[in-house]
Amino acid sequence: MSAPITTPGDREQRTVVTSRDVAARRVPSGEAITIPKNSFVNLRQALGGTFTVTYNGNMARIDGTDADAIAQQPLKLEFDPPEADGRVRQSDLDKTLDTIFDPEIPISILELGLVYGCDVIRRDDQNVVQVRMTLTAPTCGMGPVLVSDVEYRLRRVPNVDKVEVALVFDPPWSRDMISEAAQVELGLF
Repeated sequence: MSAPITTPGDREQRTVVTSRDVAARRVPSGEAITIPKNSFVNLRQALGGTFTVTYNGNMARIDGTDADAIAQQPLKLEFDPPEADGRVRQSDLDKTLDTIFDPEIPISILELGLVYGCDVIRRDDQNVVQVRMTLTAPTCGMGPVLVSDVEYRLRRVPNVDKVEVALVFDPPWSRDMISEAAQVELGLF
């Protein structure tokens, strides 16, 4: 296996062999796929805790929590022990959303102001997380992939049974929604 991609902006392509079956999402549709163990993939980009690869001529994104399957350092989501009463902690949801990055901007979707709301409702004896979010542009081709990223990561939060994401465009996103810290990081101040 070749050396891992180590920097977020690294675009040098490297070929690795998957060490196990790994979940991925086809780009740009967001369709869930599985890349089988012992498959050759080309690492194209590491940005925002996810890895863009090519597999069988198609682009796909592998979540950072599954990075070990492609010889990368996995993202570890750590939570306090689950609530005994089965509740979902809002702090766990926020912490998880803050690990999801826009596909093209190395800033979390929370810091970019893309998340308009995140609520937990009880339905059919399940904890359903409902996320209302937007994109930096309504025509963003990576929208389905970003929605898939949110669903995939939030399902890892203790006591979450189901995740539903609604893309909304009212109000339209603007640079004013970016947190001050992210504006500083992006050089907008």
